[in-house]
Amino acid sequence: MQIKAAEAPGLEDRDRKRIEDFAVSLENLRAQLGRRIVGQNEVILQVLAAILAEGHCLIVGLPGLAKTLLVSSLSELLSLNFKRIQFTPDMMPSDITGASIISDDGSGHRDFRFLKGPIFANVILADEINRTPPKTQAALIEAMEERQVSGPRLRLQLERPFFVLATQNPIELQGTYPLPVTQLDRFLFSIKIDYPSDQEEFRMLVLTTSTYNSDLKPLLTHEEVVDALDLVRKVEVEPAMLDYVSRLVRSTRPSSPMAPKLARDFVAWGAGPRATQALLASSKAMALMAGRPHVTADDVHAVAVPTLRHRIILKYQAEAEGIQTEDIVLRTLLHMPDGLYTPPAPTESKPERRKATGFLGRWLRRG
Repeated sequence: MQIKAAEAPGLEDRDRKRIEDFAVSLENLRAQLGRRIVGQNEVILQVLAAILAEGHCLIVGLPGLAKTLLVSSLSELLSLNFKRIQFTPDMMPSDITGASIISDDGSGHRDFRFLKGPIFANVILADEINRTPPKTQAALIEAMEERQVSGPRLRLQLERPFFVLATQNPIELQGTYPLPVTQLDRFLFSIKIDYPSDQEEFRMLVLTTSTYNSDLKPLLTHEEVVDALDLVRKVEVEPAMLDYVSRLVRSTRPSSPMAPKLARDFVAWGAGPRATQALLASSKAMALMAGRPHVTADDVHAVAVPTLRHRIILKYQAEAEGIQTEDIVLRTLLHMPDGLYTPPAPTESKPERRKATGFLGRWLRRG
């Protein structure tokens, strides 16, 4: 298939200089976060990439791993309005979006007035989103996709930027409501946050049990953040890289002739077109944070797993064999004929992920 040249105009010298300047500012921002958040460097990088790509994140991790602190600190450094919503089984959609009430203007005239809910902020932390029923979960979909809230006789636009970070607890699933596939697809990233290393946990104890106070000063104004969002869209992508991203996503679909055997055997449904858009947008954000005006294969590889892991639906045989969606993504990267992906070598601070064992393997070991 012949790929036509991109129709987007090329970057001006002024834009290239702005990319370099924003890369320096974002590096300083990550250094400032290190004063309050110990470790979690990869998670911080992915959350920043999601913000720059104007996407949303779903973070899966145990309590006490600084999810709330990370989001509130980021909004503080970026001069953004932050709101936290604690999801509970009795929460209603109006508790998120707001409600219309009858008000009196003082002259005897009564009319409906809309009271804005906590969704009207720049950064939203949807804590334990799976603990509320689907009716309330759906209240977020319009805001996440359309950046607006509809009410009786009105439609209100949400201020840019608008970023939702939802959290889920991977254990204690009794009484929870799994997110539907359509809502999962609205999240740019699905991020897994793990325990800190022994050195990181020691440093965290020293900082949090002493008189140390990590005051953060805003590094970017609201206008500069919006400017960075516009600049990300201008990052250049060569036609060959566009083709690579498209083929990578199509290779996760079991019906595709490009799919590896692991995907054909264990995947029920692969990633859809929204995954291609998300992968490209987040790759552009990674390029900007590196100070580059164009996307490289390394940018794509850095965000492939968090972009695709929640958009792949496995067959029930995958659980029996201990196959996870991350395995499908990594095998797909290795299967690409371009040979651009090289698996990172395991380090002492980040050991190689142990392959999960399915229920069949656990049952056989009991015998």
